[in-house]
Amino acid sequence: MTSSIKDAIIQLQELFQALIRDGLKANRRPARNQIRGPHSALTDFLASNNISAAQIHEDYQRRLREAENHAGEEQERQQEQAAENDEYEDNVGESPEEKKKRKRKEATTLAKIKQSKEFARRKARRIGEPDDDDDFIAREMMDERSRPVPGQLENCEICSKRFTVTPYSKTGPNGGLLCAKCSKEVNDKEKKAQPKKRGPRTGRRQNQSDLLDHIAQEGALSLAEMCTKKVADNINDIEEFGDLPWQLLRRLSQILSKRRALTPRTLNLFLRSDLGFIDISDSGKLETDDFQKIFTFMPALTSVNLRFAGQLKDNVIDYMLDRNLNIQHLQLDAANLVSDLRWRQVFQKFGNKLETLRLSNLDFSLDDQTVEVMCNSCTGLRRLKLSQCWKMSDRSLQAISTLPSLEHLSLNMIKETVPENLLELVAKVGSNLRTLSLQGFPTADDTLLEAIHDKCTHLTKLRFSENSTCTDKGFTKLFENWSNPPLEIVDLSSMRDVDNTNPDGPTDATGLASNGFIALMRHSGSSIRKLNIASCRHVSYAAFEEVFAEDKTYPNLRELDVSFHTVMDDYLMGRIFRSCPAIRHVIAFACFNVREARVPKGASLIGGLRAQDPILAEA
Repeated sequence: MTSSIKDAIIQLQELFQALIRDGLKANRRPARNQIRGPHSALTDFLASNNISAAQIHEDYQRRLREAENHAGEEQERQQEQAAENDEYEDNVGESPEEKKKRKRKEATTLAKIKQSKEFARRKARRIGEPDDDDDFIAREMMDERSRPVPGQLENCEICSKRFTVTPYSKTGPNGGLLCAKCSKEVNDKEKKAQPKKRGPRTGRRQNQSDLLDHIAQEGALSLAEMCTKKVADNINDIEEFGDLPWQLLRRLSQILSKRRALTPRTLNLFLRSDLGFIDISDSGKLETDDFQKIFTFMPALTSVNLRFAGQLKDNVIDYMLDRNLNIQHLQLDAANLVSDLRWRQVFQKFGNKLETLRLSNLDFSLDDQTVEVMCNSCTGLRRLKLSQCWKMSDRSLQAISTLPSLEHLSLNMIKETVPENLLELVAKVGSNLRTLSLQGFPTADDTLLEAIHDKCTHLTKLRFSENSTCTDKGFTKLFENWSNPPLEIVDLSSMRDVDNTNPDGPTDATGLASNGFIALMRHSGSSIRKLNIASCRHVSYAAFEEVFAEDKTYPNLRELDVSFHTVMDDYLMGRIFRSCPAIRHVIAFACFNVREARVPKGASLIGGLRAQDPILAEA
């Protein structure tokens, strides 16, 4: 409030007091018949205080003119500042010098705003949001400073109503200000459209994925695991790993591969000349030059594991052959751009050194002739895995049967083969095998199980899956009176009749059924660590009750997959947890009767409909 307004109010108060006094005096004085002209008490008061009515009117008109001039100047200042803040539109009559001066002034203002505490607080509140850019926040604050100050009059952007600006006036969609009514309506619409914020939480799907990958554990993570994940979270800010132990390097490679974050830049962090291995589970983002770089900077390589190596080409193989590396363990996946000629050269070059060879997902190369070259050159192979190699057929089986030192064999065929060739393979190399994995042999029958029973006497792992020809009697004979020591890892998944019109199966059960399952657990139950019988749907309820009876204990069983066993229920699941004190993972997808199973502490049930979190089992 200005001093002139205060003076006017004081004068009015004195005037009203004088009028009241004159009225009281008039009531006390007797009436006189004197005529004094046009003078009144107000006139006498103004005259006694040297106050002129004309002067009051003139002062009032002057204040109005000053207010109008001030409003006009304020409007012009706002228009000029808005024009200065617009970086996308240039004034038509603006000279280049004025334009440069305006932009320098704007840059200086933005720099000062970015150094303020209010800018830091506002940026901290918007971290992770789409509008967290520094320039956007600074320009927004500069625009706010150009808004009309509280106390001034402004027109509402929506309803054009004249209102007084307050510190709480809301900005409209076009940058103008809103009155209180329109502000409330806009707030109501935003609240309805804005979804409710939820606190950070880990989804059930992610939990199940972690459990299936065996990376979840009870309680807090170890310090090494926490540091490893922190490094992986900030991998783009790291310049080198230094002398990080090879175990942590391998763990970092696994985490980055799962996140699909292993790029040409992050690959450089793993290229150390003193390391003898390269282990990358996902090379999908690497280019041809990156693979060549691996063999350039790592001359001491003895173990190579590159999966999803889609850009590994012949020129990289040529470079690898010229480097005279001492590669003993080779695993390549999806290297479809490598020709058969280069594969043969690799086998001939490293044949006397190779001990482990794993090749998978090859649909362009590795035909029967190449496999024959491999078997003739790599006579020292102890571990061989050929999975999803489309060109392999019976000739490849015959060639593999000639490998004299083979101890670990894994085959997953695409082409259908003759059962006799597979029998010959088992007969020739079965006596030395420690692990045997056979997938993709739908025509194999009980004679194969008899050959395994007779020839394989040193197995610790047996995988035979995706077959609907072998019978339950064949599996029973395999495990009864078998001279092989108890197995540690067994995978007999998808061994069942596939006639959906007869879900109970034929009278003579096809695939692994009740008797075969009981015979398996009698033979290997004392040592088995991992068991997969998923989709063997002909195992009965009574068989599960007998195997996991109260007097039966399987001290080493840690992982069990009973998915798609419709007879499984909460009672049988409780029997499993009681009979297997070391159990850690039970997978039970599509077991619809498993609803309220009580899961012991330290164990996990994956796939149950409403499986509770790990809780203490009742005594």
